[in-house]
Amino acid sequence: MTPEPLDTTRLLLPIHADDHIYGTETAPYALVEFGDYQCPGCGQLFAIIRDLQAALGDRLCIVYRHYPLGGIHPDAQAAAEAAEAAGAQGRFWQMHDLLFQNQNALKRKNLVAYAESLGLDVDRFRNELKERVYEDRVREDFRRGVQNGVFQTPGLFLNGVRHDGAWDRDTLVQILTR
Repeated sequence: MTPEPLDTTRLLLPIHADDHIYGTETAPYALVEFGDYQCPGCGQLFAIIRDLQAALGDRLCIVYRHYPLGGIHPDAQAAAEAAEAAGAQGRFWQMHDLLFQNQNALKRKNLVAYAESLGLDVDRFRNELKERVYEDRVREDFRRGVQNGVFQTPGLFLNGVRHDGAWDRDTLVQILTR
């Protein structure tokens, strides 16, 4: 008996407690992004997602999972680990926003400056980056993306279904609210 082929059009791992969630899990609309902080497309999508949040409010749940493409974006892994280090201090989404707003400045000194601007314990932050404390967490997100058929960034799932088409604001609103 041959095993059933894996359906990579549906999100294999639903939203879970370890995810970075903006909004509530019970919102009627859900957008899961597998993203890379150095990816220009992800930077464009970042602005579009902010528009979606304004339009849909608490009806939208946003989940961000790391998918750093280190081969073409050399600072993406460190940026993802910086977001995790900020998250450990309760500031994931603030760091997330800074990283996307400053995609061309993701070197270690920049990451530390962002941590300072957010009022983080900078010594702890710096040490966690140096020790690669969150490397496995970022790699796990990446692995989950691969399992879900993500092969480029941004990788989007809208209401649990992979979306490979256009991701302009109007298209996303239309698909999310069907």
